[in-house]
Amino acid sequence: MSELETEDIALRLSSIKKRYGGVVALDGVSMDFPRNSITAIVGDNGAGKSTTLKIISGAEYPDSGEIHVNGQQVRFRAPEDARQAGIETVYQDLALANNLTAAENLFMGREEKWGVGGLAFLRQKKMQTMAEEIFESFSINVPSVKVPVSGLSGGQRQGVAIARAVNWGSDVVLLDEPTAALGVTETAKVEDVIIGLREKGLTQVIVSHNLDQVFRLSDRIAVMRRGKLMANLETSRTDPQSVVALITGVTPQDQNGF
Repeated sequence: MSELETEDIALRLSSIKKRYGGVVALDGVSMDFPRNSITAIVGDNGAGKSTTLKIISGAEYPDSGEIHVNGQQVRFRAPEDARQAGIETVYQDLALANNLTAAENLFMGREEKWGVGGLAFLRQKKMQTMAEEIFESFSINVPSVKVPVSGLSGGQRQGVAIARAVNWGSDVVLLDEPTAALGVTETAKVEDVIIGLREKGLTQVIVSHNLDQVFRLSDRIAVMRRGKLMANLETSRTDPQSVVALITGVTPQDQNGF
């Protein structure tokens, strides 16, 4: 049990185990994700980061263990179950439809429609106006909500994906490498959006290999190695060298000896 009170926890994993054949991907992982905070999950390849994210998002089902959202135990059999519980995911590939506009991507699966005589029509102008308001509320800048996202920059595309995830009543947002392959300027813009979401009260879980970014953004750092949680640290009370030591299993003294 965490030192935090239960009411302060948006999401809790308890003794989660997951195997793929003979490979133990997660070995009794327990984590708390406080409300209105950013938790970064870090570790080398194969540490269990992606599996943890998949289980939280409903893409994978744990072999054993429990998941609690807002104090209630839940069982996710599919991503839609996680969405209904208020958990949205922004994957590294963003899952945007390149041929659709920014507005259409934002409303994909939730389109505004009107009908007559058994026929249904999209309310394009209404969705475009709403999209402009939504992007503005999250400080996401796109040149036009009417252009296909294939014509947007990497940072703008990331902004569209984040807005789609957080606009529909989400309590928890999972971000998988949110600035991978972005330049310095666009990375800064996306990080500003992430910080702004925390100020709006969202709980965020970020998987990132970028320790500089982790220390800029996160309130807590969950360090994983070989399917185990090695530590769940307050960012302000640790440092990159200590986190690297936990990731690699090499002590700071040994690092200095290289």
